[in-house]
Amino acid sequence: MSLAENNDTLTERYHNVVQRIHRAALKAGRDPAGIELLAVSKKHPLEKIAALQALGQQAFGESYAQEGVEKIRKWQQQHPETKLVWHFIGPLQSNKTRPVAEHFDWVQSLDSAKLLQRLNRQRPEFLPPLNICLQFQPVPEPGKRGVAWPALAQLAEVAAGLPRLRLRGVMSIPPRTSDPQEQRALFEQVRAAYENLRQDYPLDTLSMGMSGDLEAAVATGSTMLRLGSALFGPRPD
Repeated sequence: MSLAENNDTLTERYHNVVQRIHRAALKAGRDPAGIELLAVSKKHPLEKIAALQALGQQAFGESYAQEGVEKIRKWQQQHPETKLVWHFIGPLQSNKTRPVAEHFDWVQSLDSAKLLQRLNRQRPEFLPPLNICLQFQPVPEPGKRGVAWPALAQLAEVAAGLPRLRLRGVMSIPPRTSDPQEQRALFEQVRAAYENLRQDYPLDTLSMGMSGDLEAAVATGSTMLRLGSALFGPRPD
């Protein structure tokens, strides 16, 4: 497939996703403008990111520190006048916090005080505070990241006291299910945790919902959808 054909397909997917979010928002009685689209670009080339940026997309999510940092550096070199917003959304290892703190605008996958403290120490003074979300897990799953309540509240207290971080909200990847009612029930638990934290902190971001469950996420209050395959198609191996 040629680059032009690839871009045509990407354009079609992008407009389909935007319409899908718009329909879901109206059905839920919400303003579509209150729901941000985060394009999950991991494993996809910079050319696709540039094509989406040309359509108006500004926020991109990466799950691997080295890959993400390389893309950010290349983008800054090739497009110095065009600022994108980069989110780190994958599991973060302690030995990768420095490059993430130095290059990304957001980190969404935080589930330990150690990671929070390392990012705070390593965030450069010349950059604004690093936007962060705490990862909440409504149902325990072996091998999956995220914390339950009350650990979430404890992490929020730690994060709020770190000057180089800005606590923005909660992120979650609930267990996968194709049942819309089950999807909504899980997302309701995430929203409840988020609303509990909002009683004590000025949060504005509820990051939940992916390509297969965005309608349920919008219906239950998501403010940020992390979409990969619906935009880019299958990830390359």
